[in-house]
Amino acid sequence: MENICNKEMKDLSVIHSYLETQATACFKVLYDRYVGKIFAKCISILKDEVAAQDATQEIFTKIFLNLSRFKEKARFSTWVYSITYNYCIDYLRRKKKQKDLFSDDIEQVPDLAEEEVSDKIILEIELDQLEQVLQHISDSDRMVLLMKYQDRMSIKEIAEIIDKTESAVKMKIKRAKAKAQQTREALFPQPMV
Repeated sequence: MENICNKEMKDLSVIHSYLETQATACFKVLYDRYVGKIFAKCISILKDEVAAQDATQEIFTKIFLNLSRFKEKARFSTWVYSITYNYCIDYLRRKKKQKDLFSDDIEQVPDLAEEEVSDKIILEIELDQLEQVLQHISDSDRMVLLMKYQDRMSIKEIAEIIDKTESAVKMKIKRAKAKAQQTREALFPQPMV
């Protein structure tokens, strides 16, 4: 019974086998497949190795306690990312006691006057500058930019993860890019030529 799952199997096959048999080999296949990705995401969000290790274990507990609730509407990896992301955001909320991490912040955002902030702005920021810019913007802005540009997630996937409409996600990304651009200009003023 323990050899029912192996690392060559696709996620859905492993999940179905686990749910039918509760075989530890199935749990281990999924754990081995996702532990590195979850830990890396936790450390990129939490910026604390010990907290990321604890979060990784808590997230796996949530995944396997709720595995029967996975409805296959999205890819399993998206579902795992969603649990990871939400756990980390909840952790940051508790840590910072912020109530509205994903509020629209309309009153705090300068009028963007429908001007489009190009992806080019984000993609052209030098790596060392980008790291500093990301540290100076809000957690929610940093997260949507990382999902979009580092993890290359679609608007639809981001919307599923943060439980917002696609249009709200597009606006959130637009505002986050504008804040990143403003932060870069404030941190790294360009000399006049």
